[in-house]
Amino acid sequence: MLRSLYIEGNTPFHRLPVRVKLITLMTASIALFFVSSLQILVPTFVTTLCLYLALGLPWREAFGRIGWIAFAIAIVALATWYFNGLHEALALTFRLMALVLLAAAITATTTISAFMDEITVMLQPLERLGLMRAADVSLALGLVLRFVPEILDRYENIREAHRARGLPIRPLTLFVPLIILTLKDADTIAMAIDARGFRRQ
Repeated sequence: MLRSLYIEGNTPFHRLPVRVKLITLMTASIALFFVSSLQILVPTFVTTLCLYLALGLPWREAFGRIGWIAFAIAIVALATWYFNGLHEALALTFRLMALVLLAAAITATTTISAFMDEITVMLQPLERLGLMRAADVSLALGLVLRFVPEILDRYENIREAHRARGLPIRPLTLFVPLIILTLKDADTIAMAIDARGFRRQ
């Protein structure tokens, strides 16, 4: 069954305007990369963690949504520890995890249509300058948010199929069919978009 990144709820963060959420994420993304003090980064991480957990997600789903990203951050942190020391590794970990948790909270409390509408409005000045088509950018973002859960479901289906057939589960045998199926879906979606005239080119 297709999962959705959006979770129904009535928390204060659910009721927050989409524009405020996006501006908060953008501001935090810029500001935190100028901060290396653990006295600031650790409380920021704890705050975003509490915000994320307060959304009412089951524990397994809550951590399952960010598991792969946390694993990637852990690898980068280990490399940073080796080359730049423990302080830099901890700062990087708390900085990135705070941003990941904030972004996960936003996607869990905002519908795809609300995202697309707000991105279109916010990019209108750039469209008037001739730099982009706001509707195309919002459509691209909406497609990413819409199909990330489906890709995850497909990955789980491929892994279960391997187990059912008694095949060894290796990254190569999992990701190759996943990439092929995803690219086929991308071609199908692109043709459907063009056939409906959603893009000029």
